[in-house]
Amino acid sequence: MPGAKEIRTKIASIKSTQKITKAMQMVAASKMRKAQERMRAARPYAEKIRNVIGHICLTNPDHRHPYLTVRPVKTVGMIVIGTDRGLCGGLNVNTFKQALIAAREYESQGIAVNLCLFGSKAGQFFKRLKMPISSAIVGLGDRPHMAAFMGAVKVMLDDYVDGKIDRLVIVNAQFVNTMSQKPMVQQLLPAVPVRSPELPELFEYIYEPSAVELLDGLLFRYVESQVYQGTVENVACEMAARMVAMKSATDNAGKLIDELQLIYNKARQASITKEISEIVGGAAAV
Repeated sequence: MPGAKEIRTKIASIKSTQKITKAMQMVAASKMRKAQERMRAARPYAEKIRNVIGHICLTNPDHRHPYLTVRPVKTVGMIVIGTDRGLCGGLNVNTFKQALIAAREYESQGIAVNLCLFGSKAGQFFKRLKMPISSAIVGLGDRPHMAAFMGAVKVMLDDYVDGKIDRLVIVNAQFVNTMSQKPMVQQLLPAVPVRSPELPELFEYIYEPSAVELLDGLLFRYVESQVYQGTVENVACEMAARMVAMKSATDNAGKLIDELQLIYNKARQASITKEISEIVGGAAAV
């Protein structure tokens, strides 16, 4: 059994760690509320523009934009959104595992995969796998801005227009609730047709000023909104996962302190009993 002094040192060390995890839990809870507000504010626009673009895919506009053109798939571009920091449970592992499953499925069909990575954890994971990386971005922070990451996304868009990739997908964690975040793979390009029950028949849009000018701007905004939505969803997931992980760590530290305190009490009692026995034995000898 370890000595009382050694046990006291361990208890003090764990208490210090417990204070840190408790503070991180409270910070994550505060940031999570703000991240959820940004996520919920962005969702209606992202869903609406996805439906609009899906409706356009069902029409025959005068200008057939490259983002709407379906072609044989030889190379897939994959935008994988991770975090810059750890201590958020299995969030990154689950997202990267889902991305890896999708990549291996494409490769089994003879389709190459190029990556665009968000977050330092994504870079660390996929660089070890020696997978081709076209672009990467780190340091987006808790409040990501489109200007910060659209440069990396633009690389993939240019490759798509040039025919270097034939499909673009995005992989990120989707916020379900505080205790649940699930990885999601969504196709960005070519845009996926969406049939609305409100519009059961075929229809045509009237474009003003022109289909070319309008579709160029609208489709670029569509990609921006989907990537931004995936990014803010991932931030909300990160904060929720970190809060849960730090709460679990704090609770486990409390349990460990209780166990060590019990061991310390036993060691102290044994030491006292030994001292009493020695005193009694010495007195009897005299």
